[in-house]
Amino acid sequence: MKSLQTAQPLAAPLEERLPDVVAATAHQTVPEQINALARARAFAEPLIADEMLDTGENTLVHADAVAAILRSVGGSEAMQAASYLVHACVHLNKPQEVIAKAFGANFAALAVETTQLMRVQRLSRGAQGSANLVDDSAAQTENVRKMLLAFSRDLRVVMLRLASRLQTLRFCAASKTPVEPRLARESLQVFAPLANRLGIWQIKWEMEDLSFRFIEPDTYKQVAKLLDEKRVEREANMEQLRASLEAELNAQGIQAVVQGRPKHIYSIVKKMRGKSLGFDQLFDIRALRVVVPSVPDCYAVLGWVHSRFVPMAEEFDDYIAKPKGNGYQSLHTVVQQMVDGVACLPIEIQIRTQAMHDHAEHGVAAHWAYKEAGTKGYAGVSASGEYDAKIAVLRQLLAWERDMSGAAPQNGPVDVLSDRIYVLTPDAAVVELPAGATAVDFAYSLHTSLGHRCRGAKVDGVQVPLNTPLQNGQTVEITAAKEGGPSRDWLNPELGYLVSHRARAKARAWFNAMAVHTTVARGREAVEKLLQREGKTAMKLDDLAARLGFKSADDLFEVVGKDEFSLRTIETLLRPPEPVLAPDDFLLLKKSRNTEKSPSGGVLVVGVDSLMTQLAKCCKPAPPDAILGFVTRGKGVSIHRADCSNFREMSVRNGERVIPVEWGNGKKESAAVYPVDVAVQAADRQGLLRDISEVFTKEKMNVIGVQTQSVKGTAWMTFTVEVADAARLNKVLGVVSEVAGVRSARRR
Repeated sequence: MKSLQTAQPLAAPLEERLPDVVAATAHQTVPEQINALARARAFAEPLIADEMLDTGENTLVHADAVAAILRSVGGSEAMQAASYLVHACVHLNKPQEVIAKAFGANFAALAVETTQLMRVQRLSRGAQGSANLVDDSAAQTENVRKMLLAFSRDLRVVMLRLASRLQTLRFCAASKTPVEPRLARESLQVFAPLANRLGIWQIKWEMEDLSFRFIEPDTYKQVAKLLDEKRVEREANMEQLRASLEAELNAQGIQAVVQGRPKHIYSIVKKMRGKSLGFDQLFDIRALRVVVPSVPDCYAVLGWVHSRFVPMAEEFDDYIAKPKGNGYQSLHTVVQQMVDGVACLPIEIQIRTQAMHDHAEHGVAAHWAYKEAGTKGYAGVSASGEYDAKIAVLRQLLAWERDMSGAAPQNGPVDVLSDRIYVLTPDAAVVELPAGATAVDFAYSLHTSLGHRCRGAKVDGVQVPLNTPLQNGQTVEITAAKEGGPSRDWLNPELGYLVSHRARAKARAWFNAMAVHTTVARGREAVEKLLQREGKTAMKLDDLAARLGFKSADDLFEVVGKDEFSLRTIETLLRPPEPVLAPDDFLLLKKSRNTEKSPSGGVLVVGVDSLMTQLAKCCKPAPPDAILGFVTRGKGVSIHRADCSNFREMSVRNGERVIPVEWGNGKKESAAVYPVDVAVQAADRQGLLRDISEVFTKEKMNVIGVQTQSVKGTAWMTFTVEVADAARLNKVLGVVSEVAGVRSARRR
């Protein structure tokens, strides 16, 4: 029996002996919509029934299993049918024509694209095993993931590859067949995260655990054994706690649904390593999730849980106030039960709204910018990047498949990555470019110098003009001169040499640098001649530039060369009058006594500890001002004065995000000072600033900022002073009002 990977296309006589189903269905108007699954299996069976994959699994059995996996995750009958046609494709001399005749152009395109994608997979695995990667392995892996979708104008290709890889791992686990390390790593680092992004959680978790089982079998067995110990007793205790917690919350008037959470070996090991914890220290071995209707309910549940159990403050995370990079929102807390005065094993509790839960279960899967480690990260990996709304269509993949399974390619799904292409270096590293990009764009993406010196290119081994648009999956090789710069033709959009904005900016910067060099030389000559006339040739040019307000001598030469800076200004500087400054022109401002960026430590959120808070800059609250809290997006709880106009507007628009807060009264907070703004209006006169500043000094109030403006004899001043008690500020303002010329002094 031949390996599917090495099998050669069969000769024409075999194609002539294809199953009668081809002839029987060719005359149908829409052949792909009728009994597609049964017909596809009958079509492929004589071609693949006796074939074996490299793993040793029978190809037909593999296709049957892939169809079953797709069925279990909601894939349509048409998608299941394609699992057979993909494996039959390799045995046909003209697969596009033969499959299109029997099943329609939609199925033909799907089978051929999947075959092409399998070739790129093998190339990318080879690249990951070499040292010649673009940027780093993490970026390379991310590009490979994107390439999987970029190749898939019909997104069912991705589903087929995911299901096929899962079946391969299942077969190897069941038959105890060794798995190539690179294939296992690709499953863990590329396919499982892709399943995660698509929201196909059952494939993600199973693929992660199976991949890890092959990569680190000893660790896998050890953790599996630890999980199995006392499993029955642990699950019984957790069910009792779940039911009790749900009943008590409902009795408190909170409509809450409390659920248990499944345990997965790979996620357990990842957390143990990422946080340097032992198995007994893991909190989410015992974990519950609480789902409530609204955001205020989330904080109400949190306050009640913290009063009912003993919270572990260092394990609290507020992802509602500060969502993760992928948009994930939830409250995470770890608590301990008290039994006979003794703290029991910790329990992790997640609290979220139904909308947050739906997003966490399905929406996160559509974010290409999401790094699997989350915002806190493991081993230094963190979430980054911006959310692209177009990718949200991936969430609808399965629903789309059921609706569109019989459509022709032109009526198929939107290609969510149609604005990007992915090409390969000669070492099979993946490079991301905008659609329509050329070899010059490619060269600039690798290195600016290579782009400047690019003189020729080969695409898939064939010499092509530099303005030839590249296509997905092509291998590009650049021919470069030893030195030189870009051609001005590259900046002509009608000639089509550069599509990437970044590459065009680099080429334009090269020409600008050449022009600046000429301008700087002209300006240097003019300045040096002036210094020679003035007898100041010993003066350092950088010192002269600094005295004129420039960062460097070249910056000065550039504006002089452009005739944007008068040489007379330099002459005046070289013969300056001695300045006479009155004592009142100086005011020494003290540094803030606060070591923190914002003195928010004295604010408590009612019923909740350890929440991130910050004082609003718009109203600058200070004790004993009446205050309220507002849950922001990404910056914690913002503390406002109750009479703040900005707060009133925000509370009208988002009343559910308003929460009660109060000033703390602990010893640590009593030493805190708070910045407040004081507005003073006065008749402008000599010594006014000094007299007002002396009032604050005598009253022992630290002035950390002053802004003044005089308009038609009226001085408008804003002092930023630090106070421990805003009530005392009113007395000080009364003293300021008595200063000669002051018309009003009030807090802003």
